Amino acid sequence: MPLQLEFSDEIQDALRIPPDEQEGRLRRELAWLYEKGLLSLGKARQLAGMEKWNFLLLLAQEGISRQYDKKELVRDLSILNHLP
Repeated sequence: MPLQLEFSDEIQDALRIPPDEQEGRLRRELAWLYEKGLLSLGKARQLAGMEKWNFLLLLAQEGISRQYDKKELVRDLSILNHLP
């Protein structure tokens, strides 16, 4: 379920972000929080209201590397080793 936040006109004006850019900008801010380790990948993409692959694309567009732990690497290498 996508999270929807409503900001008062006062907050929108203070942000100095045009209304048509607010959603994209807030998604990029969530990507930044992920990069800084303040949100997990799953939580950041959930709050952004995006599918996993679309959020990963956003990370790539913003030059943000996916945080990858050893457990994930071992799992992915195992999958690759079993491909024909």
